[in-house]
Amino acid sequence: MIPLVFHPIYSQLNLPVRHRFPIEKYQGIRDALSARGAPDNWFHQPQPIDKQLLTSVYDSDYIMPLLEGTLDKKAMRRIGFPWSQQLIDRSLTAVGGTSLTAKLAVKHGLALNLTGGYHHAFDTFGSGFCLFNDLYLAASSMLSEPDIDRVLIIDCDVHQGDGTAWLARGDDRIITLSLHGEKNFPHRKQHSDIDIPLEKGTGDADYLEALDAALTLAWRYRPDAVIYDAGVDIHVNDDLGHLQITTSGILQRDNMVLSLCRQAGVPTACVIGGGYQRDIPALVDVHLQLYRAAGVIA
Repeated sequence: MIPLVFHPIYSQLNLPVRHRFPIEKYQGIRDALSARGAPDNWFHQPQPIDKQLLTSVYDSDYIMPLLEGTLDKKAMRRIGFPWSQQLIDRSLTAVGGTSLTAKLAVKHGLALNLTGGYHHAFDTFGSGFCLFNDLYLAASSMLSEPDIDRVLIIDCDVHQGDGTAWLARGDDRIITLSLHGEKNFPHRKQHSDIDIPLEKGTGDADYLEALDAALTLAWRYRPDAVIYDAGVDIHVNDDLGHLQITTSGILQRDNMVLSLCRQAGVPTACVIGGGYQRDIPALVDVHLQLYRAAGVIA
């Protein structure tokens, strides 16, 4: 069994017409996995993350107004969503999903969330469609497990994991690796432990070479667990990525990361990260490469 974490609420968010965020893709991935033979008993349904846990890790002066709907309009614009209770419920469950994925990865060796990768959220503000940073929270929870003293976050989303880098700064138990587009959001980058910026138009060969070098550097830290953000906004057809990575290149990337983790015998929790094609079936197909690399589907 390869644990898969999903809740229908992942895709339950009413957004303005033509909003940039492809909220339908999560249910699309769930349906596609089932259609390709992923057994129903592999799926686990998460609970919302505990609000007290959020305020114990992140600034309550940000978290509580956000939860209560009193966060100022400028801060909500920075997040990129209009406030609604539906947004809060969905976000709490998505973060709970990544935390559950981390726990299942420790137990089974590998687990995959059908959302996650909210790496632009800081402790005092949200940004770029990210309310709460699930990657840092999950890494912190993994460190409470026996025999896990260092967690490596491998972030292959096209956008730098700025919030994660900021939250983990100065903590040598959480190692941050970000392989991202140099001339892309966020404008102001933070300092990850390993940052690999890529030029616009980077293709498969150069991308995979850069990833191989980055993983070699990262493994010098001897991680005991990995959280992998498999963003597909690097795809050639992505509206926001500006790179030229093919679907085959993404499968090679995911195989490279997961094969290394398997060989090292470290528990690995995966999230799907970004992907912004407006053609939802095409976008779902690109995200499915992660599940092929993991052995969930052929």
